[in-house]
Amino acid sequence: MKPLVQKLPLNENTSFLAKTFRTPHFEVGWHQHIEYELILFTEGSGLSFIGNHVGEFETGDVYFLGANLPHTFQKREPELITSAVVVQFREDFWGPDFMQIPECRSIRQLLETSQYGLKITGNCKQKIQPLIVALEAADSFRRILILGECLEIIATAKEFNKILTQEVKPQSHKDTTCIDKVFQFTIDSFKDPISLSQVAAIACMSVPAFCNYFKRSTKKTYIDFLNEIRVGYACRLLIETQKPVLEICYESGYNTIANFHKQFLKLKSKTPLQYRLLITRIQASNMGSD
Repeated sequence: MKPLVQKLPLNENTSFLAKTFRTPHFEVGWHQHIEYELILFTEGSGLSFIGNHVGEFETGDVYFLGANLPHTFQKREPELITSAVVVQFREDFWGPDFMQIPECRSIRQLLETSQYGLKITGNCKQKIQPLIVALEAADSFRRILILGECLEIIATAKEFNKILTQEVKPQSHKDTTCIDKVFQFTIDSFKDPISLSQVAAIACMSVPAFCNYFKRSTKKTYIDFLNEIRVGYACRLLIETQKPVLEICYESGYNTIANFHKQFLKLKSKTPLQYRLLITRIQASNMGSD
């Protein structure tokens, strides 16, 4: 499977994209593009795959991703409706020299930081949500002003979490294609038993060679990557369903409750039940404050 280089169309009256994509048009596999991407999720929840990071997204989340940063967002269940307002722009869309003027210094720094992938938090997220929504309907110069305001708010508030611990380095076409095959297979199959020999065969390598290659490419072992996906999926089930922990264990791809508890505790510093109770208390507290 060759990695998808996404190219979204612009019309003759626009210099950058601002558009809602909703199931089935939301579903895009592992891909990258030269544009920066600001994305607001308006429906659905699931797992986020950005560089070598595995996390979770839900309705209302906002991400800002740097150019050529590979990513995909996979909805929690096949039948779930998911949508997002996607804003994509090139660094030079407002002219080759615009970002070099002194007033753009903070925006330049933000664009550099976005290569680590940013998940927007706090009041900053609340402020830019309506602006991103408004951006889709805006026209003429108003579009430029709203996008600039979004970037300025993020750059000055600095309320975001860096998703990656280190910048993703460009890979050769061969390496990128191999990693993409492994990522996509894992995304599609994590609920099923997966062996290292099975994944190594997809990469056309021996098991030792694949393990060394994956660790060198992603700075983590394949088993760690697989556990991050499975635990992330389990977290959504713990939050959004009343299913027993044992059922969630098996549904997330684990074959023993002991290993599920061990991996969950390692990644979340809590047991599955402790995690569910904590989230329930937080949700109840938020409802009480409304």
